[in-house]
Parts: sequence; C-alpha cells; structure tokens
Amino acid sequence: MRPESLAVVRAAAAHILVADIDFPVLSEESQHHVFRSLRVNDGEIVTITDGRGRWRRCRALGDSLDVDGEILSEPGRANPITIAVAIPKLDRPEWIVQKLTEIGVDQIVFIHADRSVVRWDADRASKHLGKLRRVAVEAIQQSRSVWLPDIVGPQPSEVVLRGAVAAEPGGRELAVDDFDVAIGPEGGWSRAELSLAIDLVSIGSTVLRVETAALAAAVRLVAHAG
Repeated sequence: MRPESLAVVRAAAAHILVADIDFPVLSEESQHHVFRSLRVNDGEIVTITDGRGRWRRCRALGDSLDVDGEILSEPGRANPITIAVAIPKLDRPEWIVQKLTEIGVDQIVFIHADRSVVRWDADRASKHLGKLRRVAVEAIQQSRSVWLPDIVGPQPSEVVLRGAVAAEPGGRELAVDDFDVAIGPEGGWSRAELSLAIDLVSIGSTVLRVETAALAAAVRLVAHAG
C-alpha cells in the first residue's frame, strides 16, 4: 500500500470489509464492531475495502456510513505470495491464517501430506474454511490491509509441491524469486514428496513447528517482495 494511502487507513477510526464498496452496507456484525465495540461517533472517518485492493473513505452517520471520498485502488503483487501448510492440530490453522493475513500473503493453501495426522473430509473442510475466512476478515480489518488472502484446501501435497519450494532442513536459503513455499507436517515430508518440489529451502537453523515455519517463511517472502 502506498504510504499516503496507509496514513489515511491507519488514522481511520475503523477499517471494515464490505461486500459492495460503491454502496456500502454494514452487516449487523460490522455495525456492532464499529459502533459498539470501537464506539465510533458520528462524523469520524471509517475506511472500507472490498478486500481486492479497492478502498475508500467514509464518515460514520448513525448506524451506517456516508461515503466521503473516491474509490482508490492499490495494485496487487506482480508475483503473488503463497504459503502452503500441512494442516496442523487444534486451533493452529486459525493462528496461521490470522498471522499470515496480518503479514500480507496473497494465498494460504492447506495440504494433505503423506504424513499428515489431521485430514479434513468435504464436510469438515467446508466448515473449517468458512471459519478461517472469517478469521482472515478480522485480520485485515485489524491490520488495515486492503487485500484479503485466498484460503483454499485441502489440496494433495503432490499437486502443491510441483509448483512450490518445500521447507526442509538443509535446504538452500529463500531467494527473492521464491513466491510459493510449502510447509510439511510435523512428521516431515516423505521422500517421494521431496522429489516433487521445485527445490528445498531452509527456514531456519532449528526445527520449527508448522505454524512457526509458516510465519517465518511469510515474513521473509513479504520482505523480499518489498
């Protein structure tokens, strides 16, 4: 995001994802967040975004928003950043989505790997992805981003690895032209999976948990991308 744009969004009393940026209508949940939780008053600036790089300034009016600026657009990356992760246990997928959204990755892919312990069937996947997308919405509002990452999965590891570098101890350093990184399960990648990856990369000198490796990789890729 351009510095002048970032200043406007950061200074706003609230930043909200809306379905229609041309004619913004706040959901009940967003109304409660803006006017009850954040206690935004009439006349205060609220920025809205469609999560696809478009945003504009509004002013609070009652329990709604009055548009107060033209629609602006922030360009996306020429090479989007993707972090693919073998599904970890418990609520760790939510933590991963929250942090990677705050950092600013473009896509988060959940994987079924050969040694995955956690696997989602179709029903569980639909429920999990719905919840994770809500986590991402909260994260872009908190972090004042105008880009909502795509969250997809679960995908087979053999499909993902053919287009990504795989995190593996002893691999090379992440390079500026690495844009897709896959993080394996805690049991590690199988030998067959490693043979499919574009290359092997090291995320650090120690053995990291899945969520820590995902965060470390995302920070480096976003820093490389400027």
